[in-house]
Amino acid sequence: DTLFGGAGAGAEVPAGAPAAVGTGPRPVAGSDAEPPKTAGGTGTGWGPDMGAPATFVLLRHGETALTPQKRFSGSGGTDPELSPAGRRQAAAVAEALAARGTVQAVVSSPLRRCRETAQAVADRLGLPVAVEEGLRETDFGAWEGLTFAEVRERFPDDLQAWLDSPKAAPTGGGESFTAVTRRVSAARDRLLSAHAGRTVLLVTHVTPVKTLVRLALGAPPESLFKMELSAASLSAVAYYADGNASVRLLNDTSHLR
Repeated sequence: DTLFGGAGAGAEVPAGAPAAVGTGPRPVAGSDAEPPKTAGGTGTGWGPDMGAPATFVLLRHGETALTPQKRFSGSGGTDPELSPAGRRQAAAVAEALAARGTVQAVVSSPLRRCRETAQAVADRLGLPVAVEEGLRETDFGAWEGLTFAEVRERFPDDLQAWLDSPKAAPTGGGESFTAVTRRVSAARDRLLSAHAGRTVLLVTHVTPVKTLVRLALGAPPESLFKMELSAASLSAVAYYADGNASVRLLNDTSHLR
């Protein structure tokens, strides 16, 4: 599958409708397709064949009891399990990824909802699950378990500051988007070093997925509020040896229909 590569070939911020970004494969020099990016990253002209990229298939975990209520659910509060609906979603995505046959490794956030989702997929694929601490969700501090409306009512100034600046943290010792970006970037680099040229499923949360997509696009921090990610949705980013990245998929939920 060219979207996901392969050998030889929650309130987590509330979610919404799917959208596709850059879903075509990155062609190699000498093909009849659109020219690839040059080594300088301009996206014009012909560049060298960078070889097989490392492809991260980004899976947001399945629903928990908090997901339909659109409550902040990060790494600083309770650690909810998947709901019955979430377990069904995990089974559905496991079947879809097994049909694609391209995932070569499974890596999960340490939080329970991700580990349960990852295990359902890994069992279907016959792969072990590795845990990467850097893939955990944002710590939302005192906002954990609250809806957006409840946070606005109780902490209006802190919420506005958080919306206005990636350096602002949620009330009560939460984690800013700037801090999350540093953590997720470090995890990305570790995983790229360990999985060069491979297709790896990362089972994680809204903020880490959006952060990886944002960094791949070179988009500003405020773009985090302009992406939609549904429970059990799939996104994908390919990383090339020249340092360029290509967003191949965003918020695909076709396997849940």
